[in-house]
Amino acid sequence: MDKARRQQILQQQSLTKPWPWPGEPMLGGWYTEEEIEAVVATIRDSMDPETGFGFFCEEITNFEQAFADYCGTNYAVSITNAGAGLDLAVMALDLEPGDEVIVPAINFKAAHYAVIGQGGQVVLCEVDPQTLNADPADVEKRMTANTRAIIVTHMNGLSAPMDDFQQIAERHPHPQYGPPKVIGDAARCCGGGYKGTKVGKKGWMTVFSFHTMKMMTTLGEGGMITTDDPDLLLRLRALRQWGVEMSEDLEVALGKRGAEDMGWGSNYKMTRIQAAAGLVQLRRLDEMIAPRVKLANQRTEMLKHIPELTLPYEPPDCEHVYYLYNILVPKEWAGEKRDRVIQTLKDDYGVDTVVANRPAYQDFAFIANHTQGQRTPLSEELGARLFNPPIHPQMPEEDNEYICAAIEETIERVREES
Repeated sequence: MDKARRQQILQQQSLTKPWPWPGEPMLGGWYTEEEIEAVVATIRDSMDPETGFGFFCEEITNFEQAFADYCGTNYAVSITNAGAGLDLAVMALDLEPGDEVIVPAINFKAAHYAVIGQGGQVVLCEVDPQTLNADPADVEKRMTANTRAIIVTHMNGLSAPMDDFQQIAERHPHPQYGPPKVIGDAARCCGGGYKGTKVGKKGWMTVFSFHTMKMMTTLGEGGMITTDDPDLLLRLRALRQWGVEMSEDLEVALGKRGAEDMGWGSNYKMTRIQAAAGLVQLRRLDEMIAPRVKLANQRTEMLKHIPELTLPYEPPDCEHVYYLYNILVPKEWAGEKRDRVIQTLKDDYGVDTVVANRPAYQDFAFIANHTQGQRTPLSEELGARLFNPPIHPQMPEEDNEYICAAIEETIERVREES
């Protein structure tokens, strides 16, 4: 947009309401009266002493089935949250000393922590600069006879190329366990698409988050794991319920009885109330995603002429849901000048941003201590160039326009200072 228009937009915003958008909004979607009514009705029904807030109940099984149907998988297992889901995913590998799991360096810490927590060795990989998803070529270079799994994060709303990772796994079978397992981390990509399927269909299993910030939420926390593997389903259900598989419907569906004791387990169950809210949120998920995509496309159109900015890329076989909107400044702006952009947006225009994410070992000493000697130089550079301005499905178009005007004005100022 021309400078006069930018100035007009910036001046109008300064005279109106306080700026409401944090860099990563605390509520990712929104609730309607339907969610509230479903929760209240479930609470009232739970007052029956024979019912309570029971864990094997219609709300939970219906939610699991509906989520599996949405993703196109045979099964879904509801859980307390995505962090627990990643822990369960790695538990199901039964890692032994020396076993390796490849994880993208640019990531939230949960996947790294899950591997370390189960005694595995995290092997860091680089990401594709266009997508910030794990780079298949780099992953293949890091495969060894000790590789047990590849954890693939669908970064900031964009599916990773799951078929590529499955093919890599098949080319590098473990000498005892066969092809390493491909595990999807879709905490930020619920509702995304890949090659005509929903994220969650591909891979051994996929972990989803229903945290308050995510695309849909079950009262602030919650999660789901999808899979087509019936044996994995039994293992996951046992892990989340004290080592015992107790669901009679599974005996019918799978033609086999769940073991009375499948070994160690704990309590990773979702509540009945969360599932009641989740059923409504799931029905509304696509409705909540559509405004994000529209805002992101409008934003790209408004910013695409700025030569210093690299904007989000959507491969032709993917459907991006834009949990966050990735922007990269030029290589020569990495670090100090990128930080200047972030600070100017905050101080002079009130536009908050986040950096999602730098390589996890740069932010968390625990991960650094368990990956000593490993470096991902490209990911470090990308982390120093990245910033994410706020995006939310309820954001008015005029706020989106203001963000773009502020970004363009800031880039122009930093360009002139240079």
